[in-house]
Amino acid sequence: MAQATRVHRHPVLHALRVALGLVLVLVGILGLILPIMPGWVFLIPGLVILADYFPPIRRLLDWARRKLEESRRAS
Repeated sequence: MAQATRVHRHPVLHALRVALGLVLVLVGILGLILPIMPGWVFLIPGLVILADYFPPIRRLLDWARRKLEESRRAS
């Protein structure tokens, strides 16, 4: 899979983007626990944002993408 070229941005923008990803993940986890809102709506975009900065999250998303494609081919 081809990696997107990372645009060099100001460090403050990196910090804001990581903070946004963390907030989305936390809200997503709360949404999974509380029955008043769907958590996946926030959790997935948060993980996608954080995947640019954390390799374990990138590997998790790559694994999930492979599983999705396998299930689409099987059906």
